[in-house]
Amino acid sequence: MIETETGATPGPVIRPLGQPGDLGWMVQAHGEIYAAEFGWDSSFETLVAQIVTGYASEHDPESEAAWIATLDGERVGCVLCSRGDAETAKLRILLVDPKARGYGLGRRLVTTCLDFARSTGYRRITLWTNDVLTSARRIYRATGFELDDEYRHHSFGRELVGQNWSREL
Repeated sequence: MIETETGATPGPVIRPLGQPGDLGWMVQAHGEIYAAEFGWDSSFETLVAQIVTGYASEHDPESEAAWIATLDGERVGCVLCSRGDAETAKLRILLVDPKARGYGLGRRLVTTCLDFARSTGYRRITLWTNDVLTSARRIYRATGFELDDEYRHHSFGRELVGQNWSREL
């Protein structure tokens, strides 16, 4: 591992969640990026804050984990693996900042989550997304997820098509 003068590893890195500011960054980045790219209102940021708060206060480190992607030491992505039930994990809040796209970080974050879920003994993993998230859906499909169902809903100030995806591990 090469270190820069600031101590940051250059290039793209996936590391476990755990540095001060990681949790707040996850919430802030989701709010800012989804507002800029999709026009979503602050209710989306509120949802992400609830997910992150639940993870931070109640997660079981034996069956749940989270990761941060960095590029030249700067946070640029994240994903959570949380417990759905004894046999099912949930992939949650995948995000890659637009400035870090093209490095394969989205796929690496998803693969890291899948590897953890598999090694922890889960047999299946699910996720919820919306059809406007075409890049994320492309990653999900490429990593073996299949669309289970979809439905129209009004959320985050927009008319959306929610989707549930899953795959066996």
